[in-house]
Amino acid sequence: MENIFECKKVSKNFGKTKQVLVHALKSVDLEIKKGEFTAIIGPSGSGKTTLLNIMSGLDNPTHGKVLLKGNDITKMDGNELSDFRRDHIGFVFQSYNLLPVLTAEENIEYILIIQGVPEKERKERVQKALIEVGLKGLGKKFPNQLSGGQQQRVAIARALVGKPDIILADEPTANLDSVNGRALLDMMLKLNETLGVTFVFSTHDPLIMNEAKRLITLHDGKIVEDKIQ
Repeated sequence: MENIFECKKVSKNFGKTKQVLVHALKSVDLEIKKGEFTAIIGPSGSGKTTLLNIMSGLDNPTHGKVLLKGNDITKMDGNELSDFRRDHIGFVFQSYNLLPVLTAEENIEYILIIQGVPEKERKERVQKALIEVGLKGLGKKFPNQLSGGQQQRVAIARALVGKPDIILADEPTANLDSVNGRALLDMMLKLNETLGVTFVFSTHDPLIMNEAKRLITLHDGKIVEDKIQ
């Protein structure tokens, strides 16, 4: 399988003086292949979220390169980076990040409007995405009319509908109870297995760790274990 994502010698430092300098990531090498279902794990402060933010282009490494399908996103800035991220990377956050004044359909459709997708195709893709995440018939609901698990499904549909190369999920089950967390995980596994969607998680959740096909363990900013399950 082809590599769709690569981190090469990625380091991230916070702080400007030696006294307060924090080495959040230390020369991380990482390759992600198409169709993977990978979890990045490790104790709090190990660098998981920092790594995910750098992979997504939401933050820049202090040193190193990040390649998505051969394109070095660390050399992009402004509109170029924003457009590339929009078209190639899907995001799922633990806080859902839905716009409260928009319905579920409108939250999902928003990314397609930005991409310039024609209206007829937008409507078709939104309805297909709702079906894929098990929310058929709930598209007219506003976020405050949906459960936490349903809101996270909307967030995943929004990430999915733009046809990204990879979906990055930062603690996606953290705000859900075990029943909803299990249901959400099963849905993401199905998307991975039936549609070949590539997922990379940052997580503390044993449910995700047990189901991930690859576990990458970070400790003090370094990858200390990388195993296929």
